[in-house]
Amino acid sequence: MDDTRSDTRSPSERIRVLFVCLGNICRSPLAEGVFLHLAERAGVADRFEVDSAGTGDWHVGERPDPRAEAVARKYGVELPSLARQVTAADLQRFDYIVAMDRENLWSLERMAKERRGGPSRAKIHLLRDDDPDRAAGDDRHDVPDPYYGGPSGFDQVYQMVHRSAEALLRRLLAQSSRR
Repeated sequence: MDDTRSDTRSPSERIRVLFVCLGNICRSPLAEGVFLHLAERAGVADRFEVDSAGTGDWHVGERPDPRAEAVARKYGVELPSLARQVTAADLQRFDYIVAMDRENLWSLERMAKERRGGPSRAKIHLLRDDDPDRAAGDDRHDVPDPYYGGPSGFDQVYQMVHRSAEALLRRLLAQSSRR
């Protein structure tokens, strides 16, 4: 579901952010919901268009995993979207495409190279590139997939996503104020 959450900015003025994981039922909808929650809390939700997608099509049309919904509810976060698969058109539509792990990043970069119609407009990077708790030189850039684990894995992922999304929001706001 594409949810612009805006009353004041035209679509062309918004910063478009797409969060991507494998199936779009755990990590990326959690990142989408957390980012929207943080933007709303900061009073800047009208500056963003936020969505999530998966590199695979296994869960298209499904709600997020119940464990992702439970951890989101625990922190007062709504998960607004239904699963969808990332498309080549997303590479032109979004300003930033934020991958949850290196496998997702590789898939997105490959899609960008194979895309007909020129280079990708979107800047593609890993969510944890913005994680302030990741020490310099730390190569743990991935948000681990909690799908095959228990609820505690979702709590751990929530904490990583929250830290990283908060830092990403600050960075995007700082960059947009310099334009």
